Amino acid sequence: MTDPYVEEAGRLDAADSLAAFRDRFVIADPAIVYLDGNSLGRLPRATRDRLRAVADEWGEELIDGWRRWLPVGREAGDLVARIVGAEPGEVVLSDSTGVNLYKLAVAALDARPGRDVIVTDDDNFPTDRYILDGVAAARGLKVRRIGPGLDDGVRPEDVEAALDARVALVCLSHVAYRSGAVADLAAVTAAAHRHGALVLWDLCHSAGAVPVGLSAAGADLAVGCTYKYLNGGPGSPAFLYVRRDLQPRLEQPIWGWFGQSDQFAMGPDYRPVPAIERFLVGTPPVLTGYAALEGARLTAEAGIEAVAAKARSLTGYALRLADAWLAPLGFRAASPRDGRRRGAHLTLRHPSAWPVCQAAKAAGVVPDYRAPERLRLGFPPLYTRHIDVHEGLSRLREVAASGRYRDFPDDPKGLT
Repeated sequence: MTDPYVEEAGRLDAADSLAAFRDRFVIADPAIVYLDGNSLGRLPRATRDRLRAVADEWGEELIDGWRRWLPVGREAGDLVARIVGAEPGEVVLSDSTGVNLYKLAVAALDARPGRDVIVTDDDNFPTDRYILDGVAAARGLKVRRIGPGLDDGVRPEDVEAALDARVALVCLSHVAYRSGAVADLAAVTAAAHRHGALVLWDLCHSAGAVPVGLSAAGADLAVGCTYKYLNGGPGSPAFLYVRRDLQPRLEQPIWGWFGQSDQFAMGPDYRPVPAIERFLVGTPPVLTGYAALEGARLTAEAGIEAVAAKARSLTGYALRLADAWLAPLGFRAASPRDGRRRGAHLTLRHPSAWPVCQAAKAAGVVPDYRAPERLRLGFPPLYTRHIDVHEGLSRLREVAASGRYRDFPDDPKGLT
């Protein structure tokens, strides 16, 4: 008997305008169904070639290579700007997401003197919450948390209710790391501005997955990583965004020589660049910077609207399979059902999600686990096919129906 879901996958893949991008990635073992690109993207073939070329330049040119390498952070930043809906000169590669969040949060707070409240949410990514708590503790400020449902994400009305004249900064994730729920960036930004607050967005699960529209929303600040949907590789640098008119008005707290106006004068005083480079600190990571550049180049070439449309198709197809195959086995969707409110990953809840995750890996499927009881399935659009989704969920169904996951301990420790 023909499986109608296989036929549907075939039709969707045949009509996929991004299908050719899959061949531009290294897929060492096609038998593995990789559903964790929302944690670490695959290796682009162009990245492997570029890194080899840069290594050769290092070997041949030695210190003279810096003339060629120094612009990589700005060059990659301008590509990322296209992806997140910003302008050239508003995004730059720099440091890690957490360090960038710290720099921009402190700069924003200094720009709103007399206000003593930071607004975030209970389900924001842990690092973001910890950094905000640390900044607040050091400065005698208060963190005001809103409590969205774990599966629903932040709503503009929840943010509006938390705002008043004491709020200096709102810091939220655009796409929730756990559920994949997409926040209304434009509406939240507008609400914060009505109350005189600045907004700092975490785009780690947005960049390369969904349209962001920073300029269209008048967004103030944002940070994000490049190793997930942008396929920059492990350890690739993060990026930060500062709206152009804010750049000369904000003072970041880590004064480093790469943010200095006349860097090589080695002068006694710090005079920051009146542009995005003022938010840099130290020497750029050249090798990983080029990896981020090549990864971002693929997404920019594909176009974020096409990428997002395929993401909705992949997650919607996965949701239909989950309803038909996995719901009778104790799973339930823990992501928004409206595709416009869902990022490029789908989260399923199961009381034994951790052992199911480990059993799935043993069966050749790679998802990941997030507490409490959540199995995340990531579908990066540039290299994931609908038939991969079918195969992955088919194997998950077999793992659950057979009870083989019970052979794995229910002890979520260590990396997944």
